[in-house]
Amino acid sequence: MPQPPAVLQRLPLARGLARLALSLSPLVRRTGVASLRERAFILAALVAPALLAFAPRPWGTVGGAAVATTLVLTILRGPTLRLHGAEHRAIAAAEERRLADTWRGAAEPTRFSPRCGTNFAALALPVTLVAERTPLPESFWTPFVVLVLSLALTMELWRAVQSSPRSARRLLLLPGLALQRVTTREPRLQETQVALRAVAAVLARELA
Repeated sequence: MPQPPAVLQRLPLARGLARLALSLSPLVRRTGVASLRERAFILAALVAPALLAFAPRPWGTVGGAAVATTLVLTILRGPTLRLHGAEHRAIAAAEERRLADTWRGAAEPTRFSPRCGTNFAALALPVTLVAERTPLPESFWTPFVVLVLSLALTMELWRAVQSSPRSARRLLLLPGLALQRVTTREPRLQETQVALRAVAAVLARELA
């Protein structure tokens, strides 16, 4: 993944927003494994909630509920949940240097990941609730300011959690790890092998 400029990496709040923006870069590249249709769907799902913040009531709430329902029905399906678990297992296998054993099914690294976006979402929820109660002038841009502030603060919290000692990190990520019991399922060996191929492709590209 591209890295933010050195100046931004030293600026609190801005560095987190920069990393979030760069994490979307695979969606707008001309080349990639995912089809254009898949990338467009993911991009729309990410942008829609931000746009709905500007919609007048009750349309913003209705639209948000519709988007959330669509995403839940799309994501919370058996194959998707198992592939999500397989992704975590493949990454853990690479980090533990047990790729060959995992490929054969002789090893089964954990399907729960401390760096999963589910953990980020669990951290973002309380931060957003606090940010929404911050006294800001009522204007057209207020929802956007609250959204950006919430993301920036959550990224700072995320950095602090990820750099904390292992025992403290696990405690702080407990809500997100518990939520992964809903967003992942135990993958089959074939699904794990699909994820391992994806990890191998990423490693080959990054180390080339």
